[in-house]
Amino acid sequence: MRQNHEIHEFVEKYFAAATAQDRERYFSLFGDGVVVHDDGRSHQGLAAVRRWRDEVPSVQYDLREVTGTPTACRAVADVAGDFPGSPVTLCFTFERDTQGKITRLDIAP
Repeated sequence: MRQNHEIHEFVEKYFAAATAQDRERYFSLFGDGVVVHDDGRSHQGLAAVRRWRDEVPSVQYDLREVTGTPTACRAVADVAGDFPGSPVTLCFTFERDTQGKITRLDIAP
């Protein structure tokens, strides 16, 4: 049960950081060599993730489901914002290192 709480806490922290005014709070969740896959494109390294994030519109997340382990988990969320097709349900698949930093993030329908 503790593990499930830890995973849920991490995912809630991710979505809170993704909508926070303090952008560094969001980037602090990622490892330097992170790879993010979103909308058919890959972004490798923290600098590329920063550029990707600059293109992401402001959105709201409604978390629906969290499963997995502390190092590999999956979250399903409804995402609404100023983009075509809003709102959409997306799956966020996270891989994390032993320090808890995100090393890989896949975002897909």
